[in-house]
Amino acid sequence: MGILNTLLSAVTWWNGSTLNTRIFTARKGIKVGEDDQGNVFYRNADDSKRWVMFNGEVEASRVSPDWHGWLHRTFDDLPSEKPLNHKPWEKPHQENLTGTMMAYAPAGSIRAGGEPKERRDYEAWVPE
Repeated sequence: MGILNTLLSAVTWWNGSTLNTRIFTARKGIKVGEDDQGNVFYRNADDSKRWVMFNGEVEASRVSPDWHGWLHRTFDDLPSEKPLNHKPWEKPHQENLTGTMMAYAPAGSIRAGGEPKERRDYEAWVPE
């Protein structure tokens, strides 16, 4: 299974970086930092390109707001050198949980568990 995973990761982006991305990173990439999840951030020599090499699953929501701002040129200072001033009420960054058991389930949802609540403010439409 190891050889198959290696071949898949060489040609598909959802199994990690492609072979071309690895070669480009090795030749032109300048490592600028790493986040707490192990994702590594790069730029080229003239700073015209910025990219991330994910540690594990390739999921854009795994990039923290600090690094997202740097990648999209919202600000030029590296988050490792000048972190954002976070408000005390802000929650820590959390990746997209859609499709997982940790996803939000509103009250009354089938996934919320328990018995569905009876609604008195809704009357089902019945065709004549």
